[in-house]
Amino acid sequence: MESPLKYFAELRDPRVERTREHLLEEILVISIAAILSGANGWNEIEDYAHSKHAWFKSFLTLPSGIPSHDTFNRVFSALDPEELERGFVAWVSSIAKLTAGEVVAIDGKALCGSREAGKATLVHMVSAWASANNLVLGQRKVEEKSNEITAIPKLLHALELAGAVVTIDAMGCQREIAKQIIAKKADYVLAVKDNQGLLAEQVRDSFLLLDFDAVSESIDCGHGRVEQRRCSVIADLSRIEKPRSGRLYGGWCVSRASAMTRLREKSSAKSATTSPVFGPTRRG
Repeated sequence: MESPLKYFAELRDPRVERTREHLLEEILVISIAAILSGANGWNEIEDYAHSKHAWFKSFLTLPSGIPSHDTFNRVFSALDPEELERGFVAWVSSIAKLTAGEVVAIDGKALCGSREAGKATLVHMVSAWASANNLVLGQRKVEEKSNEITAIPKLLHALELAGAVVTIDAMGCQREIAKQIIAKKADYVLAVKDNQGLLAEQVRDSFLLLDFDAVSESIDCGHGRVEQRRCSVIADLSRIEKPRSGRLYGGWCVSRASAMTRLREKSSAKSATTSPVFGPTRRG
């Protein structure tokens, strides 16, 4: 793997020159290597660096030895987060080549332990996960007094998604988000819930009144249960109201997945139906 440092070339060193005992690029290299090896937190990064001192010394200068955990903390706290993210996204994009049809799942999560003193809310992040690469392509923090709808477009803007299939839950079922994914030359699968009341009702009516174009079933076993899953697809959109711009719905199909779960071989089965989804679109 090529060195990631060239992707951080525009990253400005925030430290006063006379206090720079360690080179910024070497702090970055050590941190990236430690995190890729499973380090969590500044102390573990320092411990990892000491355990690999001979290896790092073979290609780094380390003018003042291994930086302390406090040094890692201070440096990263002072770096411009946008500059750091641009470099990170560019590097990840260079090593994670999306294959045609690869699923990129966009989802929001609250970060455990991120509640600030005196505040009731946690830090909320929206991430893009490339399934085939097992890699997070990028993240965006959800601003306070906002929600994922504002963070998802910013995350999409930073990603290269050509040929991928982007999946988002019901929060992302918005026309502008769908248009943005199309502009990125990607397909999408969007969940429909009651946040889009009329659309959800029309989809439910479609499954009641129209014939299925395709049905796929699968059975999974494990963790003391058997799950039978069925996905039904309808390509007939005659009962779904078109938006003013027909292009958004062009090539769409609607599908509905249902699951039947049997716990510990009991004769009684518990069934559940998920929300319908739209997708994938036809690009262009």
